[in-house]
Amino acid sequence: MPPINLNRFDLATLRLFVRVVDAGSLTAGAQAFGISLAAASKRIAELEAHVGLTLLLRGQRGVTPTAAGQTLQRHAVELVAGLEQLAMALGDFHQGVGGHLRLWANPSAFNGFLPPLLGAYAEAYPGVKIDLEDALSEDAVRALVSGAAELAVIGEGIATGTLETFVCHIDELVLLCPAAHPLAAQPTVAFEQALRHDFVTLPRATSLTRQISAAAEAIGHSVQVRAQSRSFDAMCRMVAAGMGVCILPRTAAEPLASALGLSLAQLTGVRTERRLLMALRQRHSLSPAARALVDMVAPR
Repeated sequence: MPPINLNRFDLATLRLFVRVVDAGSLTAGAQAFGISLAAASKRIAELEAHVGLTLLLRGQRGVTPTAAGQTLQRHAVELVAGLEQLAMALGDFHQGVGGHLRLWANPSAFNGFLPPLLGAYAEAYPGVKIDLEDALSEDAVRALVSGAAELAVIGEGIATGTLETFVCHIDELVLLCPAAHPLAAQPTVAFEQALRHDFVTLPRATSLTRQISAAAEAIGHSVQVRAQSRSFDAMCRMVAAGMGVCILPRTAAEPLASALGLSLAQLTGVRTERRLLMALRQRHSLSPAARALVDMVAPR
């Protein structure tokens, strides 16, 4: 086969291909890209014809990339992410912005160490435009891969592929109870004892809930989830209303416990260290705005 003509690669089709592989479905990829399934299928077929290789294996449960498809997807991600960053950087010049920080972070970060950190960052770099997104750790990783974000704060134990990560914050998990709860008078509570009561948690897919559930399963128990919420504040309000107990990082738990009259106790019989990671694509390719934030939190 003669060398592939690079000029015939269509950026829109490459972006679609990345979405389809990420979703594992032509239908989901087409919906995310805002086109019909027929149009998406046609674009992928034309891409396969251009490279002369099968890129996707179609099945009843969706699509999976072939070895050639995985190679294309890896390079397409790099290309698309680079172009996304280029477009935003040029847009900043049009708006007179002195840099652009695009950061996605999980609820633990948003409800804990991140706001004061970004306050200090904004004071040190007042000309930088800061775009923040509150997201689950897995979604933040996908945003990094696609180029929608340059940095992400995620929970430990999340699959990150080839992304670079480092610990950016360490906290302690504590138990919060309503003032009239049977566990409220105890300064320390055994994790196994807490598991006998109803819990209020973040959604099951979040890294914090998964950490708590895994710890319960490790000692032969399960978490009795009575209610779920997407924010620490709403969780604590439900705890105050008597819906159950919850486990949160201390940094976020202390002000909420004080404001809502909740009891805060140390946990025993379980690993209570809560580590958050900062994830990025490649440190040497970071924008000046992103590199400045990394320098503020990276281990020396």
